[in-house]
Amino acid sequence: MVDLYTQYMNIKPEIDNAIQSVIKKASFVKGQEVTSFEKELAAYLSVNYVVSCGNGTDAIQLALMSLNLKPGDEIITSTFTFIATAEVIALLGLKPVLVDVEPDTFLINTEQIKSKITSRTKAIIPVHLFGQCAAMEAIMQIANEYKLFVIEDVAQALGSEYYFADGKTAKAGTVGHIGCTSFFPSKNLGCYGDGGACYTNDETLAKKIRSIANHGMTQRYYHHYIGINSRLDSIQAAILSIKLHHLEEYHRKRQEAATYYDKELSKISWLKIPTRVSWSNHIFHQYSLLIKENIRDAVKEYLLLHNIPSIVYYPVPIHKQEAYQIYGFKDDEYPHANYIAEHILSLPMHTELTMEQLQYIVQTIKEFKI
Repeated sequence: MVDLYTQYMNIKPEIDNAIQSVIKKASFVKGQEVTSFEKELAAYLSVNYVVSCGNGTDAIQLALMSLNLKPGDEIITSTFTFIATAEVIALLGLKPVLVDVEPDTFLINTEQIKSKITSRTKAIIPVHLFGQCAAMEAIMQIANEYKLFVIEDVAQALGSEYYFADGKTAKAGTVGHIGCTSFFPSKNLGCYGDGGACYTNDETLAKKIRSIANHGMTQRYYHHYIGINSRLDSIQAAILSIKLHHLEEYHRKRQEAATYYDKELSKISWLKIPTRVSWSNHIFHQYSLLIKENIRDAVKEYLLLHNIPSIVYYPVPIHKQEAYQIYGFKDDEYPHANYIAEHILSLPMHTELTMEQLQYIVQTIKEFKI
């Protein structure tokens, strides 16, 4: 699904030099590389502040912890996403309120958001799933109307562009109050371990997030907040700095692979290629098909027999997960997420896909017999 070794070999001298530089300094935590990477990422995103942390889950937790929320406050998010988005809401004693997704884009259904708002609602977490942005203008309009915070989950869409109706653009995660991302190795911008970051244009929020991530300290051994220990280490920061310089090229390669998939697969009657929204580009963290007939699992097994990996993202929406039944979610409120979970299948998508590989994958799919 992801060829990280070949990607490394293509930039090996840069990566090796960056790692050796950290080792020579022996400044493995809070080193200069972390500060430099945060500044470089802020410049790339055109955002005022970046605060790196241990992973993408911590990033969402840090964002929520910075908002002065109280136990029982409600946070609205999508039911069709990785569990971390709802997990941190629950861990903090807040209440996850789940919304269905659009049937074709898999992005949060903005029409349903309003119907879920109560007097306890404090924030919305839209998920920019698979590499393109949720409908942020509509979401921000709702948030402004009800005075809600917006935390963007950008773990799968770092670098994606949002297009405003007036022609302006902004990077994913910079439209709401706080953006949160992951640098898990398979992400479009991934390190060689765990890592994450929050970013914002709000100085007060940035300072508080940075403090909470460092045990709540405002200065050494003075703890103004109850915090956590969540840090991006210097080696990972050095690696990310190198890969950030290649990120636009990586996006282009993914988009080229997706264009080839589109062209070759669009006429197959039993599948549906990914739908693009008009308000965002797509940087294809995943290339996810909908298998129209009830043959998804058969297709997956067939591909595996031909040495082609594929993955189901996500087989069980959050509202169906056993750990979350305490919130009383009603299954019939999420028909699109339920359908998608039973029919979605993601094909290999990464920066090192060769034309030979793409042709083999496509031809194999074309030869599948219903």
